Amino acid sequence: MQVYVREPRNTDAEAFVAKARDSIAMHRPWVYPPTSIEGFQDYLERLREPRYEGYFICRKTDAEIVGVVNVSEIIRGAINSAFVGYWAFNGFQGHGYLTEGLALVLDDVFDRLRLHRLEVNIQPANTYSIALAKRLGLRKEGFSKAYLNIGGEWRDHERWAILDEEWEERGGSFFVVK
Repeated sequence: MQVYVREPRNTDAEAFVAKARDSIAMHRPWVYPPTSIEGFQDYLERLREPRYEGYFICRKTDAEIVGVVNVSEIIRGAINSAFVGYWAFNGFQGHGYLTEGLALVLDDVFDRLRLHRLEVNIQPANTYSIALAKRLGLRKEGFSKAYLNIGGEWRDHERWAILDEEWEERGGSFFVVK
């Protein structure tokens, strides 16, 4: 493994904002991370709610934040499910960091949080995110027209999902070790 995951911290604000600003051209129209200190503080505040979990993917060699995974709208009870969003920062894509980091998050979500199902919603033209979902064993479940409002526009999305037992059958994050 080239990476580890950890919780976002207040001390990450400046580095996160600089990376988010540097990544705008790469991220849009897929994702709009906070690009101000205030926006980052709002993000941390949201992560204090029980229905959200946030993870920073960090490179082991230097602890550099290379990507982000967010688990949102955690619903307990009969559904026991959540949504997952992820992105790499500019300059860190194409190294396998996000694949490894997201696999570690799936391990945590299915083990520590004991969720049954995770869903990722991806805009159809976001081929890199779709490829990552496929690499980790998520299956395409359908298409949702004008599903999410991202960047002020209602955007179509493909729905990808994985169950805890499917993840376990694949061997969890161990199958991505290089």
